[in-house]
Amino acid sequence: MAFKEIGLTLTDEHRILRDSLRQFGQEVLRPASIALDAMTPGEVVQKDSLLLNVYKQAYALDYHTTLFPAELGGAGLDPLGIQIFFEELGYASAGMALGIGATGFHATFAAMSADPKVHEKFVTPYINCKDASIIGCWAITEPNHGSDNLAVGREQFRNPGITQQVKATKKGDRWVLNGQKSAWVSVSPVATHAGLFCGIDSSKGMSGGGLFVIDLSTPGISKGTPLNKLGQRDMPQGEIFFDNAEIPEENLIFGPDKYEQALTDVLTHANLMMACTFTGVAQSALDLALKHCTERTQGGKLLCEHQLVQKTLFDMFRKVEISRAMTRAAMQYNLASGTPDLKYSIVSKVTATDTAFEVANEAVQLFGGYGVSKEYPIEKIFRDARSSRIEDGSNEVLSLVGAHKLIRDFA
Repeated sequence: MAFKEIGLTLTDEHRILRDSLRQFGQEVLRPASIALDAMTPGEVVQKDSLLLNVYKQAYALDYHTTLFPAELGGAGLDPLGIQIFFEELGYASAGMALGIGATGFHATFAAMSADPKVHEKFVTPYINCKDASIIGCWAITEPNHGSDNLAVGREQFRNPGITQQVKATKKGDRWVLNGQKSAWVSVSPVATHAGLFCGIDSSKGMSGGGLFVIDLSTPGISKGTPLNKLGQRDMPQGEIFFDNAEIPEENLIFGPDKYEQALTDVLTHANLMMACTFTGVAQSALDLALKHCTERTQGGKLLCEHQLVQKTLFDMFRKVEISRAMTRAAMQYNLASGTPDLKYSIVSKVTATDTAFEVANEAVQLFGGYGVSKEYPIEKIFRDARSSRIEDGSNEVLSLVGAHKLIRDFA
């Protein structure tokens, strides 16, 4: 990275973490992500594929425990450490960063349970896993419900006429699942477990949902083919189908009475992870543009000697630094204050993903014809950045959720 670290609170531990992640990112993640990008979706998820090999390397380094506290056996990183972790991985590869983060979603949700049996069943095995044989995912998006599944607090979220497509029905001491999750479930083609958000009480609309942790090998659960998509092709996505799949009663982490708060907490953290990752993506695009413009000659002088190019590079730099500052501030407050505020996570996610796309777009323009060639990584970074403004809630819908909370808090 070319950026100057102006944070004065970094400890020696933070710097060691940053340097080790940077090495892993450049030696392992970036080359693997470029290779995976050229593969078909089916090739990416084959048994013993390059993707799973990278995951195994990440697990061996305990990177999969980043979001877990030390008391659960996790890395126990502070907010700044977590921000550094995802920004560094995002710098190397957005898809790899988000994929590695998603592998622990089911265990993160299970850790919210007060039942020690749930911890023993899902959390401890994941944290102790060293070979990527346990991989989780976040199953929330559906064919007819995308970002509206995340519009917590909005009026339509409690409309009885709008409910989740996957339904959970109580049957004795079991829950029976039916329905479909859409092709946008990240890491699902290689996942063994899932954190499932689905409907329980339709009379409450979307707010009548429940959060389950499930084993995807359960009879009645199947998967579709991996999605063929524009960007982040190194993070496979695909459908999950439920046909009278029965799961134990204790696998319900939260029911309708706590669903909105649980979803708010999850969205608060997920948006922060997105913000960190795509701040790294934006920085990578800026660095590539700087390198190109200080080496490429046009009009008899280096590109960086043209005033218009200088102004463009500075604007890119300005946006990246604003994204990093906003993300670190939101991360620190929402993870350490004890009173997390969703609207600040949304601000950081929208800012960082818009920045990543805008900076990558400008970088492609500065590269000229080379920018659209697959021989240069900026073409892939541009495609990866474009997806970010949709995933984990489209920026437009998230902005409305943030606006709703802003107005309610002011009143």
